Amino acid sequence: MMRLVLAHLAQIMIAALGGLVFQWLGVPAAWLSGSAIAATLWGLTGWALPLPRALADAAMLISGAAMGAAVTPEAIAAMGRYPGSLVLLVIGIVAISMASSAWLTRMSGWRRADAVLASVPGALSTVLAVAADRKAEVASIAIVQNFRLFVLIALLPSLVVASGGGANTGALIGEGMPVESPGGMAFILLGGLILGALFKRLKVAAPILLGATLVSSVSHGTQWVTGVIPPVIATGGLVLIGLFIAERFRDIQRSTLRRALVAALGSFTVGMVVAALFAALAAWLAGVSFANGLVAFAPGGLEAMTVLALILGLDPLYVGIHHLVRFLGIGLALPLLIGWLQRDKTAAAE
Repeated sequence: MMRLVLAHLAQIMIAALGGLVFQWLGVPAAWLSGSAIAATLWGLTGWALPLPRALADAAMLISGAAMGAAVTPEAIAAMGRYPGSLVLLVIGIVAISMASSAWLTRMSGWRRADAVLASVPGALSTVLAVAADRKAEVASIAIVQNFRLFVLIALLPSLVVASGGGANTGALIGEGMPVESPGGMAFILLGGLILGALFKRLKVAAPILLGATLVSSVSHGTQWVTGVIPPVIATGGLVLIGLFIAERFRDIQRSTLRRALVAALGSFTVGMVVAALFAALAAWLAGVSFANGLVAFAPGGLEAMTVLALILGLDPLYVGIHHLVRFLGIGLALPLLIGWLQRDKTAAAE
């Protein structure tokens, strides 16, 4: 038992060291991207351990509480500018999926069903479940999906800062801001945990993160709570999320990885170009910076992209709403997608 605990602690320290090195190098979003890359490299040794569910939930809980602190009355008032941007998001999701799917079928020779599933921007667990049910190329689809997330975490922060719209906000989240009282912090964390458990029973995406974000957002939006999670704790949550992200890249055979890597790179590039075009238009329409639009429209995970907005000094409310709508929209559309794929398979067999 003690050996297992020490192994988990060593793994967390390796991820934290990656974040520290990236911070020392001045890389934007250092603690998230650095820990994810270090943990991914550690996974190649074969000694990596799965992140305990309790630690993963703790990371989501802490990050959700930190994100909600950005919801001020002024930020809520600004939401009136978002409807047009959200409409563009829906159109953009379809365009991103179609462009990426076209690349995979025409340039990489993929079957259309596999290409469509690999091109869905998000909802990875649902997509892979559908792929397994249809006996699709699950490993290749997983590589394309995970490659997109990995590149976004590793490179998007630097791209955002280079665009002039974000900032490398310092070593720790919330540094220099007033810290919330123990009572207020306990209320947010406990409330987020309870609401997250409810969301989990309802099979809502990222339940703990969403629950903590909602409780923290309402508390800060009404100014019942005004402080932030202690910076050291919030940054520790980022390190754990980096470990959580890295787990998606384990157990993939290297031969499969080599075959799918070129396809993944092309699919990602095409999808990001389309996403950037829609992001620029949506940012203009909503009156936010291009950096906000780019992270909001980036085809990455709900958890990773909303946390990324926070640590880059962007508007996590704007970004988070867009990614939540994207995730929920994909969840509602996938049953229709499955039906279309099944009809397509039946027609091919006739």
